[in-house]
Amino acid sequence: MVEQYIVVVAVVIASLLGFVFLFYKSLVRFWGLSKLKRRASMEFPKENRINKNGSGEDVGTTDIIIVGAGVAGAALAYSLGKDGRQVRVIERDLNPPDRIAGESLMPGGYLKLIELGLEDCVDEIDAQRNQGYILYKDGKNAPISYPLEKFHSHVVGKNFHNNRFVQKLRKKAASLHNVSLEQGTVTSLLEENGTIKGVHYKDKSSQMLTAYASLTVVCDGCFSNLRRSLCNPKVDVPSYFVGFILTNCKLSDQNHGAIILADPSPIVFYPISSTEIRCMVDVPSQNLPSLSNGEMSHYLKTLVAPKVFPETYDSFISAIEKKDNIKIMPNRIMADAPHRTPGALLIGDSLNMRHAITGGGMTVALSDVVLLRDLLRPLHDLSDASVVCKYLQSFYTLRKPMSSTINILASVLHKVFSSSSDPTIEDIQHACIGYLRLGGVFSSGLSAMIAGLCPRPLSLAFHLFALAIYGVGRLLLPFPSPKRLWNGAKLLW
Repeated sequence: MVEQYIVVVAVVIASLLGFVFLFYKSLVRFWGLSKLKRRASMEFPKENRINKNGSGEDVGTTDIIIVGAGVAGAALAYSLGKDGRQVRVIERDLNPPDRIAGESLMPGGYLKLIELGLEDCVDEIDAQRNQGYILYKDGKNAPISYPLEKFHSHVVGKNFHNNRFVQKLRKKAASLHNVSLEQGTVTSLLEENGTIKGVHYKDKSSQMLTAYASLTVVCDGCFSNLRRSLCNPKVDVPSYFVGFILTNCKLSDQNHGAIILADPSPIVFYPISSTEIRCMVDVPSQNLPSLSNGEMSHYLKTLVAPKVFPETYDSFISAIEKKDNIKIMPNRIMADAPHRTPGALLIGDSLNMRHAITGGGMTVALSDVVLLRDLLRPLHDLSDASVVCKYLQSFYTLRKPMSSTINILASVLHKVFSSSSDPTIEDIQHACIGYLRLGGVFSSGLSAMIAGLCPRPLSLAFHLFALAIYGVGRLLLPFPSPKRLWNGAKLLW
């Protein structure tokens, strides 16, 4: 009863704070757009640009060039090809990618896949159903179950090997006669009088080639060498994910992943096939041990292994000792601050990234693809780059609800889940578990946003404020002593 009272009070206060938050964000957005317009009128960046008269054999003109054939690039190529566009896709390596990212597709991302007609790309790759996660902390647990009651039974999150999924997407794109998929490394964008006219790239034999298009879409991932020319290049790396595959073990609930809130790092488990479980250990950037000299293996065995589930311990140790099984991925945070560039557009991880703790990257990328496809459909002629550029500026605004909801939530949850010498973080972790255990709209509201089913920043603001106030209420009970008041103030701060 007391907890319900706390939440009711939280609702009232959070609503008021939410309106203040929205008003503040509106001012920020207004000034941000003004700065963006001033920046767009400045001199065109020179990095990764060459004149269209540069050397290289001319391979012709298409409607659209897509740089990168990952999840976003391959899905976009297929959707634009289905709409009748002539599309050239240039990918640096068409072999199956070897990476530990892009293995969790949230239910919201799966719905986008259905919109694109690509839902069969998760078939026959041994994909596993993902209905949410379970948080574990000091013997307590709280479920984060995706609210899927209103959807058909096949609408669910999917976990899989990234390379199997990407290869299926590429095969679908290449099956269209008007989509050309080729291996090559784009070295620069071709610019003439401030407008992108195409790309300059090397093919598999290192021959320099030049391709022209009315619109060039860059979606070659977070390590894109073209991003600096089209967007604010600032990148933050708060931590790294150390990933490896466990075999010969099972999670207590195969339809749910597991997140252990441990010291020194949160540990994530989720199945990626019927026989394999992916383990991801979050390690702060400033404390990343070396992989080459054995420090990483020692770190995992001594500091992390004692925190994992007893039923996965032996497999955990075996996975660490297996040669070349450990991979490291930076958790890059990149804001979507694009320059207005006629003839070119950024989408997916090339434009914007968030911490990978919630696995929302593919959902944002596929949402970008659906949005861009729908925006381009009425445009039968893309030849006037300045008009198309002005029209496509709405893309960056329309993508905000999905991207900002998932981005902010990922950043907040990473900070909440990470260990800290500050006891306030411990209080917030317990508050988070208690809030989720309330069930109802509190649990389903947060899980719907994690799942990409509720891309509403106002709802996110409400839940974050309500969670904070719920945490303060827990600290003040049974009576507000000076120490508890002080701890509550620190938690709010």
